[in-house]
Amino acid sequence: METNHQRVEDVELAAFLDFSEAAAGLEPLALQYEIADQALIMRASGDPHFLINRVIGLGVLAPARRETISRFRQDFEKTGIDRYFVHIVDEAQPQELKSWLAAENLVPQRRWMKFIHKGGLSPESGSDLEVRLVDGAYGEAFGRIVAASFDMKEAAIPALAKLTERPKWHIYMGFAEGQPAAAGALFVDQGVGWCDFGATSSKFRRRGGQRAMLEARIKAARDLGCDLIATETGEAVEGDPQHSYHNIQWAGFEESYLRDNFAPGP
Repeated sequence: METNHQRVEDVELAAFLDFSEAAAGLEPLALQYEIADQALIMRASGDPHFLINRVIGLGVLAPARRETISRFRQDFEKTGIDRYFVHIVDEAQPQELKSWLAAENLVPQRRWMKFIHKGGLSPESGSDLEVRLVDGAYGEAFGRIVAASFDMKEAAIPALAKLTERPKWHIYMGFAEGQPAAAGALFVDQGVGWCDFGATSSKFRRRGGQRAMLEARIKAARDLGCDLIATETGEAVEGDPQHSYHNIQWAGFEESYLRDNFAPGP
């Protein structure tokens, strides 16, 4: 695997392993996680959203095993989760991996584009929001903005709030007239910054919130010594307005590679 691709896959896995550790024991989310074949498997019976019900890194650091796929499919089914994502890079091993997924009725979905940024200056967003790095005092506000924007359940809010207290996560918020209006998270590990959970409250859209969050996180990653910054969104498809895609490119991120997503079929 190309070096930057490997670093991007590694930092995303590290970010969601840290998220899983933060969420452990929180009810009613009931998130369970494990490492199998050096991949992260996350299951949250309290919120069936695919962002917290997923398999990251399968076949990347170690070859996947057929029995691992069969077992996690059964575990998701027993937990009552009928939609989850299994992320697969082109270089994933072994070569039979995709046929094994098909045998478990895991079928291709819309792919995600992975973007990289080399840490140069980003444009100024021009947003009128006041942008600040926040701590646990704003954890719930962060969780509520993200959960609402991504259609996650309230059960996910305490887990998202915990990220404001995790040392590798840096949470930024944009304030409008003193009210939390936009949010974005930066996870830093091994010299790589991972941008995730960019969200804007529906009451404060069209004020440049997401561009302001990207600008703040790129600057923070650079100041923290990152030589690579990464993020992702759904691949460009005809008929989709692609707001996130355009904002990411505006901030200076470059398209790097597409990653396949598999989910249970009908």
